[in-house]
Amino acid sequence: MLIDDYVADLSRALAGPAGPKRDLVVEARDSLADAADALEAEGFDRAEAERVAVTEFGEVSEIAPCFQDELTAAAGRRLAALLFLSLPVGVLIWSVIWQNFPGYGVAWEERPFWYGSVARLLDYVQAGVGVYGGLALVALTRGGRWIRRPRLVTRSLGLTVMIALPVCGLLSSVLTVTAGLPRSFDHLPPVVLAELTTSAFWALQLYGATRCLCITRTTAALA
Repeated sequence: MLIDDYVADLSRALAGPAGPKRDLVVEARDSLADAADALEAEGFDRAEAERVAVTEFGEVSEIAPCFQDELTAAAGRRLAALLFLSLPVGVLIWSVIWQNFPGYGVAWEERPFWYGSVARLLDYVQAGVGVYGGLALVALTRGGRWIRRPRLVTRSLGLTVMIALPVCGLLSSVLTVTAGLPRSFDHLPPVVLAELTTSAFWALQLYGATRCLCITRTTAALA
């Protein structure tokens, strides 16, 4: 097998973020090209030199799992960073709104007695997800090369998002419906900005979680 064919097979066997995947494939190609150049200098013709370099490099089935672990950790780091960073941004935006909105004329005393408990539960869920994202980010960044199974961390991040998003959506809807907010509330520019920002974060989290779950299935198949 020649280098181009080997690299194409390796690329097809891997799944993960485009940038890190491209870097790993290029790294493999460069290593094979250097080995083939050395063999060619020893007297091999180019085709034979490439075949020997590929054989010595190892079968795709042997090399792909290690590369896939790197890509799995990279996908986990991206999602973990998003979860960790979106927490303070979301808290800041909504804190500013709720600190200024009471003067808008809402009858806060008419909220259900359980409103505060549900609001705190929502805060706890969001905070928990953000903190877990931070811990996972540290683990995958500092220990990505020695954690034996980065797939488990990355997969847990995806599952966390898949569970947390519906819960947060349900709690947020309950709070919105029972808060007694005036109809014009959703048209206030700060509220529109906050809702768009929250929706964007949730969409990115859902996309990242879906990618992480798909990538970890590939990792499991290669193991």
